[in-house]
Amino acid sequence: MGPLSGITILDLTSVLMGPYATQTLADMGADVIKVESPEGDIVRHIGPGRTPGMGGMFLNTNRGKRSIVIDLKQEEGRQALLRLAARANALIYNVRPQAMARLGLSYERVAAVNPGIIYLGAFGYGQDGPYAAKPAYDDLIQGAAGVPTLLAAAGDGTPRYVPITIADRIVGLMAVNAMLGALLHQQRTGEGQRIDVPMFESMASFVLVDHLGGLTYEPPLDHGGYARLLSRSRKPYRTSDGYLCVLIYNDKQWRSFFEAIDRTDFLAQPRFANHAARTRHIDEIYEEIGAIFQTRTTADWRELLERADIPVMPMHSMESILDDPHLRAIGFFETVEHPVEGRVRQMKVPSTWSATQPEPGAPAPTLGGNGRDILKEAGFSAAEIDRLGHSKAVHLPD
Repeated sequence: MGPLSGITILDLTSVLMGPYATQTLADMGADVIKVESPEGDIVRHIGPGRTPGMGGMFLNTNRGKRSIVIDLKQEEGRQALLRLAARANALIYNVRPQAMARLGLSYERVAAVNPGIIYLGAFGYGQDGPYAAKPAYDDLIQGAAGVPTLLAAAGDGTPRYVPITIADRIVGLMAVNAMLGALLHQQRTGEGQRIDVPMFESMASFVLVDHLGGLTYEPPLDHGGYARLLSRSRKPYRTSDGYLCVLIYNDKQWRSFFEAIDRTDFLAQPRFANHAARTRHIDEIYEEIGAIFQTRTTADWRELLERADIPVMPMHSMESILDDPHLRAIGFFETVEHPVEGRVRQMKVPSTWSATQPEPGAPAPTLGGNGRDILKEAGFSAAEIDRLGHSKAVHLPD
């Protein structure tokens, strides 16, 4: 049993940030009830899939959950949701708070039926500033937090977004952290609360830990930015037959590297004297070391660097990572049987626990496939369930 066994979370999120957070909570054992619109989560339709509404990205952000379809624009649907909320430990959503208020599901309305509930919103911007009502997406938040500017500085000068929904994932994990803290407080005191986890502020703090630099001080000492991370030569090293990821970082590693390639003369150069000196000369150092790496094969370099205890890893593709020997040895990927999709690959929980190991739950649910069970467990009578189904306020597949 996972550490959150016995905790019920109403999941009103969609797309990626919220579902990633609630899947993490489901992996920890929470009963996550995914409340979907009649159209379903839009991510159901992203990417390849064997059947409509069960795309790969949806499968990888919604395992371990149960799905019910409730039309929250109908009064009967809202009342059904409030009855579920009355029995839940937490509710999480990722639309703007104004939209929740328009639905009649503000914190005050939900807390009226369950004062002990945790009401967590993960959305674009804090509600005390001028951006409060603005919509937000991963690309917009990356831009506002300075990520494309950093990539331009580290690349060819062209601003780009990271090709991962990195803001969604990072802020999703921050939402998990907030939820766990709130659940601990709730279990100790019985007290519920509203929590806002804004994307912009969360990503700004995440990015600026690395790059605020001299702007930390008043007056500023520089224009910000961590030189090593912004070096245009900070990239996988080209070898004579491929690429390799290597980080020679501290004094011991630099000494070991030059000894391993029989170039200890480099150690006498002032730019290699210490970390501060190397940081000042990082562009030229990376460029020069890059030329050295082109003189040997990838296999030769891996053998030499591992023998010298210098950090090195392969540069995987999305296909080659599936055969990584370490991931294979720990059983990171497993194939499970999905009731609709057949055999699918899923990833294990990456952390290991000695007592309450989180485990992936059932594969991601079909749209509304658990509706009748969820309503029955919440105390709805058979007649009420039938009436809700006929009213279309709650969609109940046969």
